[in-house]
Amino acid sequence: MPELPEVEVLRRGLNPALKGRRLERMQVFNASLRWPVSEHLAQACQGKALLEVSRRSKYLLFRFTSGTMLVHLGMSGTVQLIAATAPLQKHDHVQWEFEGGQSLRFNDPRRFGSVLWLSERDTAPALNTDGDGVNHKASAAGDEVNHKASAANAHSLGRAQALLARLGPEPFDEAFSGEHLFRSSRRRKLAVKPWLLSGEPVVGVGNIYACEALFRAGIDPRRSAGRISLRRYQRLAQCIVEVLDEAIAAGGSTLRDFVSSHGQSGEFQNRYTVYASEGKACQRCGESIKRFIQAQRSSFACLRCQR
Repeated sequence: MPELPEVEVLRRGLNPALKGRRLERMQVFNASLRWPVSEHLAQACQGKALLEVSRRSKYLLFRFTSGTMLVHLGMSGTVQLIAATAPLQKHDHVQWEFEGGQSLRFNDPRRFGSVLWLSERDTAPALNTDGDGVNHKASAAGDEVNHKASAANAHSLGRAQALLARLGPEPFDEAFSGEHLFRSSRRRKLAVKPWLLSGEPVVGVGNIYACEALFRAGIDPRRSAGRISLRRYQRLAQCIVEVLDEAIAAGGSTLRDFVSSHGQSGEFQNRYTVYASEGKACQRCGESIKRFIQAQRSSFACLRCQR
């Protein structure tokens, strides 16, 4: 699944290419994604100017003058800039055609991704990344488009907004720090890695980058979140930011499907220290990297270096 660095790489490629352009046409070739794409979504944004492409956690936010479109890539989704006349490929589900001949196409083999809408009255700078965002408490039935939407889609919108409302701070925001992690973790018995993956203490630290950050910080992924000291959380917060920064600079990680908005693969997978390295020698001490399951996800760690 694409994590924060991959989504941020996409945002940085899309924003300069699309910002300020008017959306001339939106085509939905297959509405059956994780939640059905509303048949009224196109009319909500067609003819409107795209103000900016921003990001909240792993959501791409396309901010139009009439509202915000939320795009989540799911397990295998990609969005790429293409020519409007490019032939359709298998698993192409949605296409946005902007003035000037610039088009964007959403491809998702597993169809776990989503394309949802928040009306203008529900859009506000509450989810702050690059100065943008959407209201945590947005209603799924905020305008005429949502009133016309099916009950199933309205439920999907409400669910998506509920997910946004529970998100923690962005790792690059001032609100995120070792002190924040320490305060948030008190009395938490959950192991630190599943706690990070929950998105409550910080967003965007998925399985890959949690493993890498915990290794750098020397923290055993199995240690209870509530039993880690302030000093160690200060180090962990620093490592989280470092790992994510480096991953973004490397174009993200490409393990299977991820490519940038221009079809380029990421390179950070070539720099992993522990993730997907079971049986390999630790780069610090030479001990074999171990793999174990936490909350149905694979964890990788050096149990000599991480305590």
